[in-house]
Amino acid sequence: MEKILLIEDDNNLGQSISDFLISEQFEVTWVTSLSGAKKVKTDGYHLVILDWMLPDGQGVDFLRDFRNDGSQTPVIMLTAKSDLIDKVVGLESGANDYMTKPFEPRELLARIRVQLRQVDHSKVQDKGVVEISDLVLNLDTREVFWMKSPVEMTKMEFDFLRLLAENPNRALSRDEILNKVWGYDSYPSTRTVDTHVLQLRQKLSDELIETVRGIGYKLRA
Repeated sequence: MEKILLIEDDNNLGQSISDFLISEQFEVTWVTSLSGAKKVKTDGYHLVILDWMLPDGQGVDFLRDFRNDGSQTPVIMLTAKSDLIDKVVGLESGANDYMTKPFEPRELLARIRVQLRQVDHSKVQDKGVVEISDLVLNLDTREVFWMKSPVEMTKMEFDFLRLLAENPNRALSRDEILNKVWGYDSYPSTRTVDTHVLQLRQKLSDELIETVRGIGYKLRA
């Protein structure tokens, strides 16, 4: 049974979501604050549903810490904020999806299942291999295979592709990519990211890396 962590301070909404997901055969842990969420061992959960505004802080702050700790668990954000800038902030902070209140439980369920399918499809194996459809990365030997054929990569191309492959279907901002691949100390520009995307598309496929307007890029699983 797949486990979901629900972080929502609205008692009526939280109870409604929890009851609905339990009826759909999920195991749900519901907490009403960031402090409560921090007490939960999140490693054991398959997905997190996170409210933006909580009594002891903002969900995006929890999300940034969650991602900085290395967690790749899918996160769906719930919020009453409907402005585009708020959606961009949520996605750039590491959210996989974003839902504006009010919403229908069935739509939430559909989005949950999409995220869980994507996690199943993109698996990091114990032997140090990331495999997504026709793309295979051997993290130990730093080899890349596309449609079973080896593809030569520079160090930065491999590191960039690895970041995308370990975050499938998550929009990564150019600044986040620069920080994690090049490091801010090297002072590259966002144009460097665009150039490397072009190079990866030429070596692999135009459709593999998708441009997310106003944010950056994501690898399509």
